[in-house]
Amino acid sequence: MRLFLGIPLAAEVIGELASTVARLRSDGDGLRWTARESWHVTLRFLGNVGWEEYNCVVARLRELRVPTVHMRLEHLGFFDRSGILYAGVTVTPELLLLQRRVTTATRLCGFAPDARPYQPHITLARSKGNGQRQGIAALKTKISRPQTFTGFVAEEFLLYESFLGPGGSRYEIRERFALGGS
Repeated sequence: MRLFLGIPLAAEVIGELASTVARLRSDGDGLRWTARESWHVTLRFLGNVGWEEYNCVVARLRELRVPTVHMRLEHLGFFDRSGILYAGVTVTPELLLLQRRVTTATRLCGFAPDARPYQPHITLARSKGNGQRQGIAALKTKISRPQTFTGFVAEEFLLYESFLGPGGSRYEIRERFALGGS
């Protein structure tokens, strides 16, 4: 199983992002747009996981007591080297606490922590193929004003299984973990 942990978005925020994407998207733009059903804020990517590790992760995450997390998308941005358009997420103390506790829980099951600093975001589009960054460059000219998004409170985080396919990844929810404990 190819697994990761993430926070689902509120329906209102998904609607706002969908409107933004509809305004930016165009035929033949050289981009692969992510499906709105796949939008989430990743907490931790686990990769390929066996059943023993899966059971360990689920048990450890069930033990977590973490408060709800106030979430807000803050801007549209680009990871130029990888050809990605994303919506950035405000880093709050509550979000960092959740991410750290998830990392600690999964480390107990044999998953090494990420070497890179945590940079929460929602991937909206990717360049198709190597060297096709014209689509990203064209997008930069379309984004002229800052976006504003509705804030929401995350009351759960999810364990997703990722299925790779020719049209991109498809995600299925494997487990739900409630937030709201102290």
